[in-house]
Amino acid sequence: MSEFRYQLFPRSFGITEQVERAIKCFENNFYLIDSSKFNYSSNEVLEIVRDDLEMIGFKIEKSKKQDDKIRVPVLFGLNNKIDKYFDADGISEDLSIVLEVEAGRAFRNNQFLKDIFQACMMPSVEYLILTVRNTYAGTDDFTSIFAFIETLYVNGRLQLPLKGIVLIGY
Repeated sequence: MSEFRYQLFPRSFGITEQVERAIKCFENNFYLIDSSKFNYSSNEVLEIVRDDLEMIGFKIEKSKKQDDKIRVPVLFGLNNKIDKYFDADGISEDLSIVLEVEAGRAFRNNQFLKDIFQACMMPSVEYLILTVRNTYAGTDDFTSIFAFIETLYVNGRLQLPLKGIVLIGY
C-alpha cells in the first residue's frame, strides 16, 4: 500500500491555508484514489475529488468538451481580446491557485513540465498544485518528479514567477 504524500516547493516556507484546504481534498479521498490499488485516469481522479474541491471554491473541469473546459487566459490582444489561453483541470475562485491532475503521462511524457510552464504563463496564478500517481507501471512518479522540482529550486538558475509548486502523490 502506498501513502499520501505532498511537498511544497520551495521548501523554505510553509503552506498557506487555502493551499492546505486543497491538499486535504485529495488526502481525504486517498483511500478512493490510491494508485497502488486503482488505475484511474486523471479525469476519474478529478471526478472523485470534485465535490470537495468545489466546496472550497475551486472551479473544476467537467469534461473534455469545449464548453466544459476551464480556459485561463495568458495572452491578450487588441481591445483586450484573449489571443491565447491554456486549459486547466481546476482553478481557485480568486484565480491564484491552478490545479493539474495527472495519471500515467505525468513523468514518462514530461507532462509535469508542461503543467509548470503553463502555470508560469498564467498572470494571476501564484501556486500550482500538481497531483500525480505514486505508482505507475512499476515506477514511483512522485519521487521522480520530486527530484526534478527539487533540483529546479535548489539549483537556482531558473527563477519561476510562482510562489510555489505543491506536488501531491496519490
